[in-house]
Amino acid sequence: QVQLIESGGGLVQAGGSLRLSCAASGRTFTTYSMAWFRQGPGKEREFVAAIKWDGGSTYYADSVKGRFTISRDNAKNTVYLQMNSLKPEDTAVYYCAAARVWGSSAVVAGSRSYDYWGQGTQVTVSS
Repeated sequence: QVQLIESGGGLVQAGGSLRLSCAASGRTFTTYSMAWFRQGPGKEREFVAAIKWDGGSTYYADSVKGRFTISRDNAKNTVYLQMNSLKPEDTAVYYCAAARVWGSSAVVAGSRSYDYWGQGTQVTVSS
């Protein structure tokens, strides 16, 4: 069982930055690939970024590529999402998720690949 707790959300002006954190419980964090998803108002949940269990590979949605960076610190059981050049369309609840798989883009970006989810943290970007 893995419990995930996100933090770091808030209100920021367009062009600003935020760093989200996701702290994981348990001793098996290093066996899980981690990802961030988001769900904006009136929208379906969408993939944002993912990182392999060893940090050796990352994958990003086109909409955030070049602006967001996912990273992890396995010693702290924590995954991060550094968000720069934020836009109003980035407004959403951001969720952290854990999976024991890594593979094609369809696998990595598919919500069904993930076994555990956090409760979410709100990010609001004002124009």
